Amino acid sequence: MQTDIDPRHLIGRKAFDRNGAKIGTVDEVYLDDATGAPEWAAIRTGLFSRDAFVPLEPSELIDDGTLHIPFERSLIKDAPDFGVGRHLSPEQELQLYHHYGLDITPPATPAETSADRDFGKIAGTEDP
Repeated sequence: MQTDIDPRHLIGRKAFDRNGAKIGTVDEVYLDDATGAPEWAAIRTGLFSRDAFVPLEPSELIDDGTLHIPFERSLIKDAPDFGVGRHLSPEQELQLYHHYGLDITPPATPAETSADRDFGKIAGTEDP
């Protein structure tokens, strides 16, 4: 995804799967606490449905303002449900990486390992 996009501008954008099927609307964006880069988005999959976490790294923000996620809608809807409004723990992050079959070797500083990384929310509901 473009890194120069303000992640708060993703809130409310429509999200589509790899086949162009609508998934829902971006509800919240989560940043990597170490780098500040947007890492995950919570997509509201329906009026009475839960949010599904999707990775932003392989996703693409299209010129028309929509977010295209390179995964099948069924995989996205089956993503682990951690609720929204809180930080993602390193264990939850690992579960999401595994769910999407993504490489879990993000760059780390010498004093940090991937297990030490914590992902925080920047938009949507406030932390309690």
